[in-house]
Amino acid sequence: MPLKVHLIILNVVKTEIKDDDYIYHMKQIPLFISLLLLSAVSFAQKKPNIVIIVSDDHAFQTISAYGSKLMQTPNIDRIAKEGMRFNKAYVTNSICGPSRAVILTGKYSHKNGFKDNDHSRFDGNQDTFVKHLQSGGYQTAWIGKWHLGSNPEGFNYWQILPDQGNYYNPDFLMMDGSKKKTEGYVSNLIEDAAEEWMEKRDPSKPFCLVIGHKATHRTWIPDTTDMGRFEKVNFPMPANFYDAYQNREAAKVQDMTVDKAMLMDYDLKMLSYGKQVDGAIKRMNPEQRAKFDAYYQPIEADLKARKLEGKALVEWKYQRYMKDYLSTAASLDRNIGRTLDYLDQHQLKENTIVIYLSDQGFYMGEHGWFDKRFMYEESFRTPMMMRYPGKIRPGSKSEDFVMNLDIAPTMLDAAGLAVPKEIQGKSFMPLLKGNPKAKGREAMYYHYYENTVHSVSPHFGVRTKRYKLIRFYERVNTWELYDLQKDPNEENNLFGKKGYDLITKELKGVLKAQILKYDDQEAAKLMESAGS
Repeated sequence: MPLKVHLIILNVVKTEIKDDDYIYHMKQIPLFISLLLLSAVSFAQKKPNIVIIVSDDHAFQTISAYGSKLMQTPNIDRIAKEGMRFNKAYVTNSICGPSRAVILTGKYSHKNGFKDNDHSRFDGNQDTFVKHLQSGGYQTAWIGKWHLGSNPEGFNYWQILPDQGNYYNPDFLMMDGSKKKTEGYVSNLIEDAAEEWMEKRDPSKPFCLVIGHKATHRTWIPDTTDMGRFEKVNFPMPANFYDAYQNREAAKVQDMTVDKAMLMDYDLKMLSYGKQVDGAIKRMNPEQRAKFDAYYQPIEADLKARKLEGKALVEWKYQRYMKDYLSTAASLDRNIGRTLDYLDQHQLKENTIVIYLSDQGFYMGEHGWFDKRFMYEESFRTPMMMRYPGKIRPGSKSEDFVMNLDIAPTMLDAAGLAVPKEIQGKSFMPLLKGNPKAKGREAMYYHYYENTVHSVSPHFGVRTKRYKLIRFYERVNTWELYDLQKDPNEENNLFGKKGYDLITKELKGVLKAQILKYDDQEAAKLMESAGS
């Protein structure tokens, strides 16, 4: 029974008190009020709390829960051990802002209006799952990286990084319009703010908190405590690091290789090699900068003494990239552990959903690349795990296709709220309960739009359990087809090859059906113009 109904009953009880019963009733009312208020709190807390942790550019290949040997991620692994690990979680558009817009709206980029980071601004007036939670009695908050251009709407509280934010001593945009500079490392500060909000929230109401981490976004500047963590490790290079991109025109024209696109000064902190310096370095206080210099300057001096060239220099750059990236991920994992500890220590664990995911995947040298964007697996696929005590059996693993598109309807479903028909995602709550009749997607649709940074050609496509069909346009106009069973690294483009006519025709039919299902009119016109 909602609290407002209890208050109405109290008023009725008061009006029915007779003068000769006055003393008796006055003794009983305090107990009656206490019981009603406890009942109201109990009712509200039957709805699960929700904590969604969204990292940035965190590769599933670097998470030990997914079998990575590169580093240990005990706190992210803990969510998987105590809940479910999704082995086939994907995104609809592999880039930062668009991914967050999809999570919020449960709609593809062409429907929510945020297609790329260059030209899009999120329309906060549109429907989001948090607005429905809010109207359904939830307290809502977003803390950390937002990166959607406009101020958050549908949240009782927000505290966000402007644009990409800085790793050191970042500014936060506050709800009152002010800008607050805070001393410290960004992952720690975001967690501090999240815990502070949870401390101050109304404990009689359920809550939904989104924690948006900046890590592990470029330029991968570790916390001072993590600098040198992997210094003695020599990381194995991916087998296709020196990919020649045969029969893959879009891969040939990209500009995201460790060799040519990774900058010595900006990315790898070899500051004397150029003039591009990450703003976070300039924001460091003297103590932070002293630790930074003490770590990176000897590395730079050694590099100059060695006078590396050609492949030797490229492979040195790869090792530096891996050390910085994984050291930055260490702080991310540690602060996720702090979130879990807070929930456990405040008796919130049993009634709180925790989801961890990245806004997309990331390349750790596969094909010679860093960054994301492509529909190839390392970028398209995202890490995701979910803890929901009483609903998910600990240690569960899902092999069903799920997408970031599905988070909005799943959270509404878990909260017992109606899912608006405009939402394009599908609740995966039935999958969590181990129902053998529950099915994930048979196919997944993808559409990437941005045609500037890293020179990745816009493209759309479909993935089934075995195959992937991609249509590139604008920068290049080509098709690609992969048999993921025989070619999991997507190096052999089968499109147009003898013997693949029937599967190509079948997949084009699946692609057209997905385009129609999600009403992607731009893709439909491109299919029509290509005579497909």
